[in-house]
Amino acid sequence: MAIFLHIIFSFPTVIFTGLLALVMLYWLVAITGLLDTDVLDQMLLGDGDAVDAGGLAALLNKIGLGRVPLTIIVSLLVLSAWVISFAGTRLLMPQAGLIAIQFLIGGAITAAALIGGLLCTIVLLRPVHAMLRHIPPEGEPTIIIGRTGVIRSGTATPEAGQAIIEDGGAGLLLQVRTSNGSLPRGTKVVVIEQLPEHNAWRIVSEDEFTNG
Repeated sequence: MAIFLHIIFSFPTVIFTGLLALVMLYWLVAITGLLDTDVLDQMLLGDGDAVDAGGLAALLNKIGLGRVPLTIIVSLLVLSAWVISFAGTRLLMPQAGLIAIQFLIGGAITAAALIGGLLCTIVLLRPVHAMLRHIPPEGEPTIIIGRTGVIRSGTATPEAGQAIIEDGGAGLLLQVRTSNGSLPRGTKVVVIEQLPEHNAWRIVSEDEFTNG
C-alpha cells in the first residue's frame, strides 16, 4: 500500500491522479442529476451534429468517436493514461538516479501515457460508436414524433437535455429541447417536433400535451 500511495502521488502519475479525481467527482455529481452527462459536448461542440461541428468534432468523427459523449471519451482517456503512467512509473522510476534523469523519464512516461491512453480509448469506444450509429437521432421523424418518454438528464431546457423515449424496446436516448422553461428529471414528456439544426427533438410535458 505504501508503494501504491507513493507512486500515485509522485511525478508523473500525480498529474493523472488529479485528473482522475476530477473525473470521479464529475460522475458522482452527474449521478445526482445536478450535471448532464453531455455537459462537455454542450460546452465544446455546441448543438450541432458531430459531422458538421468544429474542428474537435470533425477530429472525433474522423477517428470513429463522433457520436460518443465527450464525458465518456475524456473519462476513459484519463483512466487509461493513469494506468499506463502508474505501470511506467512502477517499472522505470526506481531505476532513475539523478533528479534530472527522473524528470526526463517522467516526461517520457507522461507522453507515453497520453498517447497510449488515446489509443486505448479509441479501441475500446469504437464498438460503442458503432452501436450509437443505430440510434436514430434524426431521420424517420414520423416514427419519433408523438412518442412519450421520461427526462433522463437533471433538467431539460430550451438549450439542453436528454430523454429516454419509448420505442417498444430498451428506449431511445435522445437530445431534447423544451419550448420554454425547464422540466426536471423524471418528467413524462411527448416528442412534438424534430430540430435537425440542433440534432435534437422538441418536447413538451405529457400534461401540457394532454391539456394544451
